[in-house]
Amino acid sequence: MVEVDQLRTRRQLSPVSPHPQDFLAAENVSLRLLLAQAEIDAQGLLTQAGIDARERETADKLQKLILEELHHRIKNTLATVSAIASQSLRNVPGAEHAQHAIEGRLLALGRAHDLLLQARWSSADLEKIVRGATEAFESPDVPRFTIRGPSVRVTSGAVIAFAMTLNELCTNTTKFGALSVPGGRVEICWELDAEMQRLHFKWAEQQGPAVRAPDKRSFGTRLIETLGKQLRGEVQLTYDPSGFVYLFNVPLASLTTVASE
Repeated sequence: MVEVDQLRTRRQLSPVSPHPQDFLAAENVSLRLLLAQAEIDAQGLLTQAGIDARERETADKLQKLILEELHHRIKNTLATVSAIASQSLRNVPGAEHAQHAIEGRLLALGRAHDLLLQARWSSADLEKIVRGATEAFESPDVPRFTIRGPSVRVTSGAVIAFAMTLNELCTNTTKFGALSVPGGRVEICWELDAEMQRLHFKWAEQQGPAVRAPDKRSFGTRLIETLGKQLRGEVQLTYDPSGFVYLFNVPLASLTTVASE
């Protein structure tokens, strides 16, 4: 820049008009210096961005590694608990039903954890949760589930609650409800109430055997109700003769934040 200033000073002090070549030379020097400074600034920015990018990449890899290790340990724990329950109940008369129920619930919990790992333990889409929970009970030839509803992302705690609830509903319907007969079907749907900021979730069984209310509340029923309360929701079970209906009315805030007692 000193060279440019000197040329400009000489041009201002000289009584004679500067030669065009001198003017071009000064401008070329100025442009060359500006480009050099721009290159230095750009290199500095790129270097800083490169450092930041590498740091983010390292952090992402570390987070992924920790989540995978945590997931692996959780699955091992679930498998150990399942083995303990199986061994403990193996020689207990009439405990086959309890053994299968425990194993089914642990498998459902494991599938929920698989889904959460894919979502980096942040949130998951409700439709994916529903389809993942019902997949093991679906017919490969004739679909028996109708699933529809808007896109809703829910947090990890809600993922587990929904997965466990759906497992109980699927288990019950294959034993006593609509899916216990060839022509039975289940409709699963949900809708958003934007004004009230709530989610209305519905499970309705159709074309199954006649339904009647149980004589006493089973553990599965209590589990369904407890899971609903954990999310600050309202659970309604209707034993209509034409088909069992489960209704779940829950605040959207409970699905996007961790509900605490």
